[in-house]
Amino acid sequence: MDSVNVHYRNIVEKVIQDYIDFLGSNDQVQFELVFDYAHDRYLLVETGWENGYRIYGTLLHIDIIDNKLWIQHDGTEEGIAVELVAAGVPKADIVLSFRPLAERRYSDFAVS
Repeated sequence: MDSVNVHYRNIVEKVIQDYIDFLGSNDQVQFELVFDYAHDRYLLVETGWENGYRIYGTLLHIDIIDNKLWIQHDGTEEGIAVELVAAGVPKADIVLSFRPLAERRYSDFAVS
């Protein structure tokens, strides 16, 4: 296993757990961590009920592909990329894959 992937895996897990800790919990809505180590895929899913409405959706989806963190979905306010950079991941190793390829080149992050 590639040491970069192991290092990034640890960072992703910590950043996602810190985000859950920040959000807090309640009796009606739960957060589920889905960590697929075989494919280096990491998701944070929200499930439950609130005021009679079903709550279900993916808040975060990050894949490790070719030693880079590909943010497939980011449902956070500030952007999880900011947290990943603060945790030590270089911007050149983060791909905002939820943005169209043509837009990525105008960010400070990796295009692919």
